[in-house]
Amino acid sequence: MKLGLQIPDLTWPKGASALGADLAAVARKADEAGFDSVALMDHFFQISVVGPPENDMIEAYTALGFLAAHTERAKLLTVVTGVHYREPGLLAKAVTTLDVLSGGRAILGIGAGWNEEESRGLGFPFPSTAERFERLEETLRYLRQMWSDDDGPFQGKHYQAERLMNVPQALSKPHPPIMIGGSGEKKTLRFVAKYGDMCNLFNGPDLERKLDVLKQHCENEGRDYAEITKTVYHTFDIGPKGEKTGELNDALGKLAELGVDVAIGSIPGLPDLDLVEKIGEKVIPVAEKL
Repeated sequence: MKLGLQIPDLTWPKGASALGADLAAVARKADEAGFDSVALMDHFFQISVVGPPENDMIEAYTALGFLAAHTERAKLLTVVTGVHYREPGLLAKAVTTLDVLSGGRAILGIGAGWNEEESRGLGFPFPSTAERFERLEETLRYLRQMWSDDDGPFQGKHYQAERLMNVPQALSKPHPPIMIGGSGEKKTLRFVAKYGDMCNLFNGPDLERKLDVLKQHCENEGRDYAEITKTVYHTFDIGPKGEKTGELNDALGKLAELGVDVAIGSIPGLPDLDLVEKIGEKVIPVAEKL
């Protein structure tokens, strides 16, 4: 099993003036410690499970480009982009640019989106749930075409384009991996089977059932379930002094037994670099053997 670090909370003690240096230091340490990826949320206001909306939040793709310059091997992604935040052409160019400038380390994390508060607050359109899922499927089709040899037009219900030219193309082949976030059984997991390379689920009591649903969608789509990289969100809480390390290793072992390939999560207590280093020493080597 591999581990990916997500950094959702950026309200750190030294404030915005030191945020660039602190974020770069955390990403460098995660890269050195053996984390397979470094991820940011794609939000404009902080989400309620992390903090109040007034807490610090930065734009994800600008920040990932910054992190590309401060890391060498870790993959870079959002967990995950709301489909309605960017037109698909802009999103494709942003992820392609990240992939090219990072030497082929970009992953596209995408989902139907949900945060109405920030959309209304900043004036982004917030379509109905049904329309957001329509847009998600169209965007997935659009991106896969734009990352192919077909630079012809695109015609959909919500998006129309005359020429999906993408120069330079992404370095990742056949394209940057597409990770679809969400656990909806009728649409989201079907989209994973049809269009995705990776899924991202939460570690809850229904996780095993969600994986079974994905497996059935793969059978329906004629897709090899083993081709899908299964990622699950799980917080990496080892305690302030590392006293919960054993508990975390046990939890990761249970995920591995279900067939989970990658655990992605936050580390409570950042930007404390010692916590990142401890996970690199005491957790990642254990996870890699699972």
